[in-house]
Amino acid sequence: MLLFLSQRRGLRHWMETSPAAERLTSRFIAGNTLDQELAVCQILDSQGMLATLDHLGESVTSLAEAEGSRDAYLAALDQIAARKLTATISVKLTQLGLDFSDDACRANVERLVIRAKSVGSVVEIDMESSAHVDRTLALVYRLHESYGCVRAVIQAYLYRSESDIENLSKQQIPVRLCKGAYKEPSDMAFPDKNDVDKNYVLLMTRLLDHGAYPAIASHDPRIIDQALQYAKERNITPDRFEFQMLYGISRDLQKRLVQGGHRLRLYVPYGDAWYPYFMRRLAERPANVVFLARSLLRS
Repeated sequence: MLLFLSQRRGLRHWMETSPAAERLTSRFIAGNTLDQELAVCQILDSQGMLATLDHLGESVTSLAEAEGSRDAYLAALDQIAARKLTATISVKLTQLGLDFSDDACRANVERLVIRAKSVGSVVEIDMESSAHVDRTLALVYRLHESYGCVRAVIQAYLYRSESDIENLSKQQIPVRLCKGAYKEPSDMAFPDKNDVDKNYVLLMTRLLDHGAYPAIASHDPRIIDQALQYAKERNITPDRFEFQMLYGISRDLQKRLVQGGHRLRLYVPYGDAWYPYFMRRLAERPANVVFLARSLLRS
């Protein structure tokens, strides 16, 4: 069904111009501008939810575009401070020039980390495909040693992740644990979803036991219940970890966590390059495809 929707003639034009589509996408995307993003973050803050700001557009084609992404995040950090939001920024290193120059990318990220430190925020460094893992973690270690205020992202479907989490925890580097969304070969990642889920739970418990303020990034109610039960059994208080979810997805579950006194941070995207992100979110959850289809039929 998603393939049909993505190939439907005029879908992208409809999505980018229709008022009905704007109402639809606003469930998952804060808006095109930083002001729209911040308005959403302020609403979340009033509801007891934390946020991490994601400026969409990781497919940069030049170092000049990477610098533009850096500047967008610098502006976001300034506004986080000005509005006194308990928020972080989430960055992809390819968006900041990793595929063009390691040195330029490092300089861009370093400027963000320095600014984040000065305003009391954190830079969450997203993980990408396995081809980027070593360079990403090398930069995380370097920035943590110099400044702190960075969080690494580890993907549970990679075989190497258990070792990576052990090393990051020894250095007391915070970790966001997710399942992983990139297509990887079977010699790099667990091909079976059940194995990924089992490894996720294993890594989650390791982080809850030994990690530095880990983030459990999942919409799976079973995994979240396991995390809550494990924390209860080990007397791990809610201030020692947080849950993370995508803005607009599993909203009932989000409310349940907050009402239960648990910390929840939402990944809130914004920017003009929202169409690819939106279609990826649909691909991840069949229920989201049905939601879109019903809106198309009503339009």
